[in-house]
Amino acid sequence: MDFLIREIRGDEWERSRELRLEALLDPVASIAFLESYDDAVERPDSFWQERAEGASASGAGVVRQFVAEGAGGRWLGTVSVLVERPTDEVRFGEAAVVDQTHIVGVYVRPEARGAGVIDALFRAAVEWSWALPEPAVARVRLYVHEKNARAEAFYRRFGFTASGATVPMPGDDGARELEYELARP
Repeated sequence: MDFLIREIRGDEWERSRELRLEALLDPVASIAFLESYDDAVERPDSFWQERAEGASASGAGVVRQFVAEGAGGRWLGTVSVLVERPTDEVRFGEAAVVDQTHIVGVYVRPEARGAGVIDALFRAAVEWSWALPEPAVARVRLYVHEKNARAEAFYRRFGFTASGATVPMPGDDGARELEYELARP
């Protein structure tokens, strides 16, 4: 399968919205995302426009969204990366004690799974993280639901290791999100 990994452009908000809504309909969405389809579909266009602009290369530089673009321009998958500094407000999990990035919004369309798309998206996200200007990022982190074995297996295969930190799953206090990290080489 041929595809290109690239950063989104701010004017691609409709395509970004479409892929996010599809991701939220995936059978594992309830353990993979902290947002429901019903909530997301109700968001105004302005929300999606701001989100895409902020995650593009022309955005503020604290979020970047990458997509795998296949033949005919079809988006096959996506991943977003958030920059987290110790002085930042906590978005999810524990406060950053080092400069780090946080991978979120991971999704690959079913027809593109197993074709290397997720590996390429993660390489782009990690390379972008390591290339950020000073202060250098010490690690890349992500969270995975304790019952999301498919995602957890990929993260381990890619080189992430469990940090030992866990947080309650929002909306389901009985479930846990496990933090995985990849230290700067």
